[in-house]
Amino acid sequence: MEEAPELARDRRERWWRLVTRAVRWSNTDFDAHPATRAVADAATSLHLDRHVSLARAWHAADESAQLAWGEGPFSTDRWLHLTPEELAELGREVIDLLARWGDREIPDDGRRREPVFLFAYGIPAQP
Repeated sequence: MEEAPELARDRRERWWRLVTRAVRWSNTDFDAHPATRAVADAATSLHLDRHVSLARAWHAADESAQLAWGEGPFSTDRWLHLTPEELAELGREVIDLLARWGDREIPDDGRRREPVFLFAYGIPAQP
């Protein structure tokens, strides 16, 4: 968020604008107090539920809606063998790639662009 003083009607109002729609946090940011950690854990769970529900809704959409997107929608997964440092580097690269697409100047070419949700998790797990 950043302050947007030009939106205020007078000096008593403070307006803010969203800088990015990305949401990112680490649960370790909330380790200082059990109550804040519980809130962070609940937010993470709700976030995961939302991600899965968006993917399920796409797969449940009617065939004409899916055909309209052609080969665009994708799903991918891969098991990697990484150190914690390599996973952090990969995370930075993925975040940078998404930022490049998300923050780009939208071309004024007359083509309609729809919102597209993309999510990725890099987490230690067992195949």
